Amino acid sequence: MFRRLFGKQEEKTQDEILLEQSLQKTRGGILGRISTIFQANEITDELWDELEETLIVADVGMETTSELVEKTRTRVEREGIKATKDAYLILKQEMVALLRADEPLQIEQPRILTVVLVVGVNGSGKTTTIGKLAYRYRLRGKRVVLAAGDTFRAAAIEQLQVWGKRAGVEVIAQAPGSDPAAVLFDAMRASQESRKAEILIADTAGRLQNKFNLMQELDKMRRVAAKQVHRAPHETLLVLDASTGQNAILQAKGFKETAGVTGLVLTKLDGTSKGGAVLSIKKVLGVPVRFIGTGEKIEDLAEFDPVAFVEGLVGE
Repeated sequence: MFRRLFGKQEEKTQDEILLEQSLQKTRGGILGRISTIFQANEITDELWDELEETLIVADVGMETTSELVEKTRTRVEREGIKATKDAYLILKQEMVALLRADEPLQIEQPRILTVVLVVGVNGSGKTTTIGKLAYRYRLRGKRVVLAAGDTFRAAAIEQLQVWGKRAGVEVIAQAPGSDPAAVLFDAMRASQESRKAEILIADTAGRLQNKFNLMQELDKMRRVAAKQVHRAPHETLLVLDASTGQNAILQAKGFKETAGVTGLVLTKLDGTSKGGAVLSIKKVLGVPVRFIGTGEKIEDLAEFDPVAFVEGLVGE
């Protein structure tokens, strides 16, 4: 198994299996050719040129591709590596290094109440992701409450209530058009007092009439959270549609500035051949991927593991 990258031999976890399955389409496309490149008899300039071209075509991005190839080539030369299979191993190690998070996920850190804001444009899978997160942590024995903070669309509130029912958790909501920050305030009070919740996950507006209004609403929600709960929000997760490739990164830049994003959730990865864009996300944004949506069912959400991801992306 690919765990040999770091001298380990372990059984795959359920999250690793889900990740691998979700990447079948990407692995079957351009990125699947990488292993073929390293089947050559020797390491040549042509090998590096072909690798660079393949990564760019696979939507990894020019800047990230250049860095990845340069770091791999430098290590190969410095360590005196001659076998292409060993050079391939170094490439995968460098991919993992690109993706690794610098800080642990805050959701399960010990505290009285953890507040998570979930942001993203409508259609990205934001509400579905919230339902999956709630289900995931309820199964782990956590008391979870949801806040219907996307009050500008009645359908968004109703959709969250449907997912809350599926996940077996309560949804705090107000009438459509209510102040999103007021909904969050009520949900935090309820979580701390009557519901005794450990995790509060709040939906937010996916689209307002302009970016300025969206920024104001998100900033207000963050300030309300910080006043009610120490250091809240503890995570602000941006949901991105992975099938949009590099366009998702452009979208994420705007949300990072607006919402103080701390982590990313990638959805629809199972239906795209553009998974290569994931390799450049952390480098470009400085924000780690935290979860991957691996399918349509409520259990189809995996915590992101860079080693498992690279294994699923390019194979052994």
